[in-house]
Amino acid sequence: MKNIVLLVLVLLVQAPVMAKEAVPMAADPVIEARLMELSENLRCLVCQNQALAGSDSDFAKDLRREMRIMMKEGKTDQEIIDFLVQRFGDFILFNPPVKSYTLLLWMGPLLLLLLGATILVLVLRRRGLAGNVTTPLSAADHQRAEVLLRSLDADADQGDKTRDDKNEGHKS
Repeated sequence: MKNIVLLVLVLLVQAPVMAKEAVPMAADPVIEARLMELSENLRCLVCQNQALAGSDSDFAKDLRREMRIMMKEGKTDQEIIDFLVQRFGDFILFNPPVKSYTLLLWMGPLLLLLLGATILVLVLRRRGLAGNVTTPLSAADHQRAEVLLRSLDADADQGDKTRDDKNEGHKS
């Protein structure tokens, strides 16, 4: 019993040490909502594929602080985005604009799909043409094939008769 009380005391004393400091909310909830909406469409350059809104990196915290300051100064969302793109490039946007140097990024998957489909069609056509090349049977080959087919038919007919005879024997 003494050990259990000691364990509970250790756990209770340790809990405040493990607690993290609360993140202060913005003084203006309208700016905070606008910030979260805008930062959902921006990429954290440290986390790569995580939105700026959900990232805990120091970079993301600094950018959100900078964006709050710009919003308090009265800048529009587009002005903030333009500032970030000028500073960090189009990579900060989850949906980069179509420009001459991003054209391959936008059209690349479609071009690869068309290239793959073209190669597939060409290979299948070539394989189909190669499979259609047939040489006519010689008279001897034709005669041998007919003999084999007749013998198969005769074996099948004989198997049916044997099966019928066995079935009649079991019925009586």
